[in-house]
Amino acid sequence: MNTINVQELGKVGVLFGGRSSEREVSIMSGSGVLAALQSLGVDAHAFDPGLRSLAELAGEKFDRVFIALHGRYGEDGSLQGALEQLGIPYTGSGVLASALAMDKAMTKRIWMAEGLATPKFMQLTATSDPAAVVEFLQLPLIVKPAHEGSTMGLTKVTAADQLPAAYALAARFDSAVIAEQFIDGIELTCAILGKDADAVAFPLIRIVAPDANYDYQHKYFTNDTQYFCPAGIPEQQEAEIRAMVVASYRALGCRGWGRADVMVRASDNEPFLLEMNTSPGMTGHSLVPMAAKVAGLDYAQLCLKIVSMAELDLHATSDWKP
Repeated sequence: MNTINVQELGKVGVLFGGRSSEREVSIMSGSGVLAALQSLGVDAHAFDPGLRSLAELAGEKFDRVFIALHGRYGEDGSLQGALEQLGIPYTGSGVLASALAMDKAMTKRIWMAEGLATPKFMQLTATSDPAAVVEFLQLPLIVKPAHEGSTMGLTKVTAADQLPAAYALAARFDSAVIAEQFIDGIELTCAILGKDADAVAFPLIRIVAPDANYDYQHKYFTNDTQYFCPAGIPEQQEAEIRAMVVASYRALGCRGWGRADVMVRASDNEPFLLEMNTSPGMTGHSLVPMAAKVAGLDYAQLCLKIVSMAELDLHATSDWKP
């Protein structure tokens, strides 16, 4: 890794907390990032958009910000748009890529158009016919909000009569709800760093959760889930999946860093892309730092590398002056 001069980074804001359903996890992520950057001598400061206004953010005169927010108002393009207006370079994907990746239905449409394998899906409404949904997707199937992360509002449906309750739960989190084909097999995740031709995938992590239930609790608050990195799959298959993930990242226009979730179907060893996270967790249980460590990058150096890549969308460059 090229040497990064921390003085050249200027005053860095670490944005965490926010107003989404993932606020608790964001606080854990951001606290870790802040401490790591400060340990390396970066002039880093905490900023919680859930408690302070964007007007105050402008007043802080940050030279760049590390976005450690998860979910809405931090990962969905809305904050990225505000930062574009303020002219503050930020970590992670730009406005459009952030919005696309946050919308699971749009993400899947783009991947399908690019010929990238992802489970079949359909959007649900309160009047969707359970029999028709089951006929198209088969059982079991997954119902989840289209714009949430961390398995919020997700249900594994094993019978048609469970669909109304599953829809109602997901609709508590989001007005857009999708049903998705269930893929039974090996659960993997893959972190990506960089952009365009320089984007690289870290080693895959295989996730083994109790009863195959990798839910919110098992993601962040228990030690019952097992993680394997290296993932223990054939070298050629790992290389193909990592290439697929980088292609999925580029298809959405992502940059900086991200993490894709993948399932490998047990029946035929076929990999399927589930979703793309453009502001992944950075907690003690998080997977990007785990994969980075195997790749030779410790937590603090990973944070430093990510924040060094903070930028604005290219289209924001302008010679306009008031």
